[in-house]
Amino acid sequence: MNARKVVYLFFSTLLIGALSGAVVGIVIDPSTYFSGGFLNFLFGLIWILGISAAISLVAQMGYFAYLTLHRFALSLFKTTKLWNRVQIVLIAFVFFDLVYFRYTAFAEGTETILDYMVMPIIFLALAGAVAYRKKIETNSQAFVPAFFFMFVVTTIEWLPALTVGTVNESKWLWIYITPLFVSNAWQLLLLHRLTKNSGPALKKKPL
Repeated sequence: MNARKVVYLFFSTLLIGALSGAVVGIVIDPSTYFSGGFLNFLFGLIWILGISAAISLVAQMGYFAYLTLHRFALSLFKTTKLWNRVQIVLIAFVFFDLVYFRYTAFAEGTETILDYMVMPIIFLALAGAVAYRKKIETNSQAFVPAFFFMFVVTTIEWLPALTVGTVNESKWLWIYITPLFVSNAWQLLLLHRLTKNSGPALKKKPL
């Protein structure tokens, strides 16, 4: 992993995150960008690209923090199997929290807990799909760590938006999660290509 590859990982993630957040922002709120002429659109686009790029930086910090945590946990728990079991428990715990605590904090009127399960279930499924792709491209040991990273770490990065009521009920909930999720998926699926590990090496470094 030389400097050129590190730079490519950084800037490609920054670009992917910025573009994904901008696209979602424009799609869910087109009137903000298209109702005031070309200059309004241009400045609005620059603004949303900047916000999304900043969010993607959070994703990059989270990824390298998890890589450090992953190596530390492997040395602490001694076996990959035990660490994977711990991660599975944490995935279930975070899923419960994502449903229950948002429900208790923001539910109004006739809303039920089922209304707050839709988004976490979709999120869980997408995280699982990315982790499965990681497994296919590397090895079976990569699935649980990748799943944990895509779901738990992304949720932690998403937490500032989830805890603010005005954000929780607005377009910003999606503008926050999109660059985080896309950036994390991009990093996860790109790193093993850049390092060009194969065979036994992949078993040592599933992420």
